[in-house]
Amino acid sequence: MSKPTPLSGFPELLPAQRVVEQQVIDTLRHTFELHGFAGIETRAVEPLDQLLRKGDTSKEVYLLRRLHEESAEGHAGLGLHFDLTVPFARYVLENAGKLDFPFRRWQIQRAWRGERPQEGRFREFTQADIDIVGRDTLAFHHDIEVTRVMVDALTRLDFLPAFRLQVNNRKLIQGFYAGLGIRTDDGSTDEVMRLVDKLDKLPVDKVRDLLLQDAGLSVENADRVLELATIRSDDDGFVAAVRALGVEHELLDEGLEELAALVRGCADLVSDRVRVTADLSIARGLDYYTGTVFETRLDGYESMGSICSGGRYDALASDGRTTYPGVGISLGVSRVVVPLVARTGLTASRSVPSAVLVAVVDEDSRATSSAVAADLRRRDVPCEVAPDAAKFGKQIRYAERRGIPFVWFVQPDGTHQVKDIRSGEQVDADPATWAPPEADLRPSISTPGFEARSARTSTTDNNSEETP
Repeated sequence: MSKPTPLSGFPELLPAQRVVEQQVIDTLRHTFELHGFAGIETRAVEPLDQLLRKGDTSKEVYLLRRLHEESAEGHAGLGLHFDLTVPFARYVLENAGKLDFPFRRWQIQRAWRGERPQEGRFREFTQADIDIVGRDTLAFHHDIEVTRVMVDALTRLDFLPAFRLQVNNRKLIQGFYAGLGIRTDDGSTDEVMRLVDKLDKLPVDKVRDLLLQDAGLSVENADRVLELATIRSDDDGFVAAVRALGVEHELLDEGLEELAALVRGCADLVSDRVRVTADLSIARGLDYYTGTVFETRLDGYESMGSICSGGRYDALASDGRTTYPGVGISLGVSRVVVPLVARTGLTASRSVPSAVLVAVVDEDSRATSSAVAADLRRRDVPCEVAPDAAKFGKQIRYAERRGIPFVWFVQPDGTHQVKDIRSGEQVDADPATWAPPEADLRPSISTPGFEARSARTSTTDNNSEETP
């Protein structure tokens, strides 16, 4: 078999990199559950009519097709979900009689999109979502809550650079457009918002041309729309800036009030790593958002685009009798982890979970080494037994290559010693009571640097071929 060629857009991680991703997922889950969110998992496929019902996504959906498909359509009428919100809406409708509302859910799963691969954009990727869904009504304070929960989760990821959460409100945008006389009954408002949402990718002049040509706006209205989109504020000062544009509409007033409440409600989260900005250019491309909208960008990595987005949707899920409004936010786990691994060398302190390697004197005594490992595991100390009874120096290097910090030796007299191969310190130990420092129990996340190189040099200097 020839050497396989990697598939573009389907990232795979090495073990130490996978540790980084797993710790991100564990941190997110832990934080979400601290805030009372319950975990769910939905199926990978949804009917095409559901996947294509909202937003401009038809070109991104992967179809499900059997090898011997015989239907006239050439496929099963199913596609892989491109996000977690559409399957979640279906899940709520199917299980509404069994759920308690407001229903608070977290979900971390794979999704698929057939878009062109580039940095931070993949065809197969992991997303982490939180949503709060109500029955018929959902109080606005939940918009503030999901914002705070995700900021809490992101700040717990210590390796992340500083980030900026950009917030807006579609009521504000739609009310402003309505005040300008832009029609809402023929899709004009949605088209304008879709074009304005391209401001982070296209020059202002290009977006202006699109507003004139594709949305059919007058020159005056196109300029007013772009004036609104240039307003940014780290506090509620944006309200006065919008008022100064002289546009009036009831929906505009409601949007301004909600956005100001959100910015004020997150003011205490602002730090040297976190900024919360009212950015009136943010609209989000999918058309099920009806109020608050979020985007998040990492400082120094703006080219990756938004890593964490979402918003309020008042009519995403409905069975004709009951409507289930919600608000949610989604973090692109792969979108964050894969580029940072590639750019910064972000990795784990070791490629295996093991904190201890139990050395083997000879194959006849392997059972003794295995008994030591069993004692350690009973107290949740991750460990493994050396694969062969090589010289102790080679067993130590085996541990070193994998980043395992401690090697355990059973002495000829039946006593035990454990060696920190980073410092060379070797002490007596009892397998029934000894445990490594808390910081060494699990792999830690780090970027390669001088300290890591120094540690490896020190380890090599302290290791020898001699039996301890």
